[in-house]
Amino acid sequence: MSKVEIRKLDKDNKESLLASVENLFGRIKERAYSLFEKREWADGRDLDDWLSAERELLWSPPAELTETENEFHLLVAVPGFEEKEIEVTATPETVIVKAKASTGTEKEKEDTVFSEFAERTLLRRIDLPVPIDLDHTNATLGKGVLKIVAKKAALPETVKPEAEKKVEAKEGKKIAVAA
Repeated sequence: MSKVEIRKLDKDNKESLLASVENLFGRIKERAYSLFEKREWADGRDLDDWLSAERELLWSPPAELTETENEFHLLVAVPGFEEKEIEVTATPETVIVKAKASTGTEKEKEDTVFSEFAERTLLRRIDLPVPIDLDHTNATLGKGVLKIVAKKAALPETVKPEAEKKVEAKEGKKIAVAA
């Protein structure tokens, strides 16, 4: 298994991540538009074009999240991707796996009838039920599966409830009790 670097972002550093996702959706929009244009503006197929463009440019792989008392174990299928093509970004609440690879020919030739070689992009976002400790989060890649182990963040001790208070009701007066 090879170790995969994790880009760790706190709540204040999410701008670059949002920009890359925005860029990807811009490319999907451009591809959908070109599909729509190729059909000479036929009505009623724009959603089909968008979904086709999404399938061509973006793949959301299967994943599995398990939880123990102290950590999360996340498995994400990334078959055919190498360690250098995978980017893992972690925030206290979310893990995002993004991978990009080009296969086959660099550019379609004019005499190409069809080609299934293309740039492949994978994107998967997993929201976590409780915050994680970014300093104790690791990722490894082996046999096409990315394994991420993230220690749960230490939560502040819960406030102990105060002793039960007795409230006497007085006739004709409303009593507000704060929880």
